[in-house]
Amino acid sequence: MRLPRTIGRAALLALAFVTFQGCAVMAEVEEPAFGVERSEPPFELRRYAPMIVAEVEVGGSREQAVNAGFRILADYIFGGNAPRETIEMTAPVTQSESPAEPAGEKIAMTAPVQQTGREGRWTVRFVMPSEWTLDTLPRPNDPRIALVPVPERLLASVRFSGVPRETRLAEKSAALDAWIAAAGLTPRGEPVYAFYDPPWTLPFLRRNEVLREVAR
Repeated sequence: MRLPRTIGRAALLALAFVTFQGCAVMAEVEEPAFGVERSEPPFELRRYAPMIVAEVEVGGSREQAVNAGFRILADYIFGGNAPRETIEMTAPVTQSESPAEPAGEKIAMTAPVQQTGREGRWTVRFVMPSEWTLDTLPRPNDPRIALVPVPERLLASVRFSGVPRETRLAEKSAALDAWIAAAGLTPRGEPVYAFYDPPWTLPFLRRNEVLREVAR
């Protein structure tokens, strides 16, 4: 059934408004600090500054795990901590397969947002705003959450839009690996999937990335 033109226009305006608001909100969200050492769009070589992340390990498929991990960590930053303090959201939410031993020293009862997978287990992480330190971050109420300091790292990246389905992530990971090899870099660890936008963002406006730590 065809909707009246006025209703269809109103629906489009509402969709545009919601999308604009979502993009505006994400534009104000803090991202990890890095410097670009090499740029060949859509690829970049970045040196990331040290950061603190909040992380939680969950089971399930990649998509199930990132959704479950996001909810657990979101509860922490929105008041699920000892002083019931709100912590500002940052971007991106990241996800990757875990190495045999997670990088960084785990601090009990703290966390950022990232996701890694090891034998059906995934680590999901949020990056903590730069104003916080391990000493000042509030203690999570959920004992599954850990705060982890991450040292300076050199990461290769590839950026793309659209819905980050499994085939798309695999395709971009392969492209990034080829670029890393051509650049004479040595990959370290597993690919990291980074998602910068809320789920209601139109696919062509989404910013997704695959990141991988490298060494010269």
